[in-house]
Amino acid sequence: MSLAGRHALVTGGSSGAGAAIARALLGAGARVTIAGRNAEALAAVAGAEMRFATCDVTRPAEIAAMFDAAAAEWGPPAVVVANAGSATSRPFLKTGAADFTAMVELNLGGVFSTWHAALAPMVEAGWGRLIAIASTAGLKGYPYVAGYCAAKHGVVGLTRALALETARTGVTVNAICPGYMLTPMLERSIETIMQRTGRSRPEAEAPLLAANPQGRFIEVDEVAAAVLWLCSEGAASVTGQAISISGGET
Repeated sequence: MSLAGRHALVTGGSSGAGAAIARALLGAGARVTIAGRNAEALAAVAGAEMRFATCDVTRPAEIAAMFDAAAAEWGPPAVVVANAGSATSRPFLKTGAADFTAMVELNLGGVFSTWHAALAPMVEAGWGRLIAIASTAGLKGYPYVAGYCAAKHGVVGLTRALALETARTGVTVNAICPGYMLTPMLERSIETIMQRTGRSRPEAEAPLLAANPQGRFIEVDEVAAAVLWLCSEGAASVTGQAISISGGET
């Protein structure tokens, strides 16, 4: 599968799944722009082969500037992967309105604003791929992350609605929903469990591993492979889907 000549943009591209997705797209021949808030980390991933732009996806003006900068050299992106996101964990009664709003603005609002800026040139070109990296938290509930679950459920709803609007345009819209994935965010979660409970690392990992019927964490390269498939012509009829990559978790 070749993406030669296609411009792909990945938010949250400085680490974890975003970096793996960017490298996979580059390997498939795409011209790749990665975006995030940390210029130094972005530069380390981009090297000489990718371009990067700093952007906070909770700020629409910065998103607009990011797309202008990305398009200046390679034209508007034909593939846009909205990967930027984060989770905080606390009981619902200890979750303030500001905490909840922050989760929704980043994990749902960031996808909305990114796709909103990306869509028109794709429709004009008659081809495009809008992909969100959501979570199994968009398909089911988890304790202590109500705001994150609400936002990721919103991403799935946004995906399904926009897919219907764009069904005859040549643009597909999909969400990928990984389970617990080996990323810096998971590492922070494990460290938090250890600090709050005094458990050892294996003890802290055990309930997370148990959520996956295969008994393992998801690899970022598995998510990157799903992105490549969604970009292929073989997936031209796949739109409006929330694809679970979770070892059979339900």
